[in-house]
Parts: sequence; C-alpha cells; structure tokens
Amino acid sequence: MENHVKMTVDEYETIRLIDLEGLTQEECAQQMEVARSTIQGIYIKAREKLAESLVNGKTLLIEGGQYRLCEGLENDRGRGCHGRRHGRCFNNGAGRRRGRGRE
Repeated sequence: MENHVKMTVDEYETIRLIDLEGLTQEECAQQMEVARSTIQGIYIKAREKLAESLVNGKTLLIEGGQYRLCEGLENDRGRGCHGRRHGRCFNNGAGRRRGRGRE
C-alpha cells in the first residue's frame, strides 16, 4: 500500500483554477485550451486524489507533464504573464494544452 497520491500538474491546475480562483469548468477549459468535458474528467480525478490524500493522510505528490512558470510572478502578486491571473502555462507535448500567459 502506497503512502502517497500522485496528482498530475494539469489536475493541480484544474483544482487551482476552479476551486481557488473560482472559474467555472467552461472558463477553466477555455484557459487550458481543452474541451469542457476534458476538464470535467480531469477535475473529477483531481478531487478524488485530493480527498484520498486528506482523508487517508497520504502525501500528495504533484508531478508529471510539461509546463513552464511565467517570469515576473514575484513582482506582480501572482498576476503573471500579460497581466493575467497566475501565469502557469502547460503543454502536454503536442502543443495543445496551455494555461494562462501564452507566448
């Protein structure tokens, strides 16, 4: 039995955008440039993993995927790239999935 739960970076970002930033699933999907149904599936998996970590006292590991953090976050109170909310940008390797602050 493992003592940790692995959450992908896109699952983390979905939780952050929906639960912390207050975006709808549709807004989150637009931000990450994927279908709303894709976000729905990612969100369900992410919440299951978060609940497992909290309820069972397991360490939550956030890893996997390709991503970049936009420069300038420390000077803009989390507003990140191009004045948008938190400039975290994600790319699944195929160039399709990206978050805020596209280059």
